[in-house]
Amino acid sequence: MRPAISRTSLLAVLALIVLVSPARAQDLSIAAFFGTFKGGGVAENRDSIYFGVTVRDFDVSIRPAGNGFSVEWATIIRKGGDPNNPTVRRKTQTATFVATGQPGVYRATDHADPLSGGRYAWARLEGSTLMVYIMTIDAKGRYSIQSYSRTLHPSGMDFVFQRIRDGDELRTVKGKLIKYAQ
Repeated sequence: MRPAISRTSLLAVLALIVLVSPARAQDLSIAAFFGTFKGGGVAENRDSIYFGVTVRDFDVSIRPAGNGFSVEWATIIRKGGDPNNPTVRRKTQTATFVATGQPGVYRATDHADPLSGGRYAWARLEGSTLMVYIMTIDAKGRYSIQSYSRTLHPSGMDFVFQRIRDGDELRTVKGKLIKYAQ
């Protein structure tokens, strides 16, 4: 016969579970993301198992802009050519966002009609993650969504990029960045 658990013991165990369980992180303010970050990561796609992955370097600057913020990011891609001197490509993007009136949701100030070759962009904050989304539509009517998730932690920022076209995941890039300037 097992001994019965006392009510006091049960309450103590429940209190301990509550104390050690991770609480849902409060949404950070956008100001927590302000600064300049640098780092690197690895890009993968469905063919990476056959052709390998590519290494990338990242620069990200997030700054206040009016009642919102701007994000400028650059990706340096090293791929192909001589392994000791690979082909280097640099891609940069910039977007400025303003508050929408919905908590933690922002709209890009420069969005244009995706059906006319423009892009539609928005951002949202959830916990310690800032997510930026960019939607475009090509001449054949296929949509493409790029998502950039930047999660703050004590030693810097984790970064995940995904590109999806018509529901098909084309590329994922994961990396780590360190804050080096305000």
